[in-house]
Amino acid sequence: MEKKQRLPKPYLILPDVPSTEIYVHIPKKMMVIEYFAIADGITNIFTEKDGVKELGNQKILDPSKVSYMNLFINAVLQPKENYEVKKGMICLKTEDVPICGATVILQMFIV
Repeated sequence: MEKKQRLPKPYLILPDVPSTEIYVHIPKKMMVIEYFAIADGITNIFTEKDGVKELGNQKILDPSKVSYMNLFINAVLQPKENYEVKKGMICLKTEDVPICGATVILQMFIV
């Protein structure tokens, strides 16, 4: 008669589960409003009336009502030191102005 070979029991460590509670984090709702304008190559100030009319009523919100802002000129993100935003107006603080036909996009995030 054949002897059965006994294999050692597998060594398993199961993690301790202290609780069966599940925590769910629901992200806050965010609204993004964008202002679009086309530079004329002369001015460094953009107002709501300079916005692209074909995209509807363009608004530049009061910065105190906005959580975060980004300004892009010709698809390049601008540092905060280069511009100032007031309700209804963007003022560029740089010595030069955007070239004629450059896009100016202000993103405004409201949480």
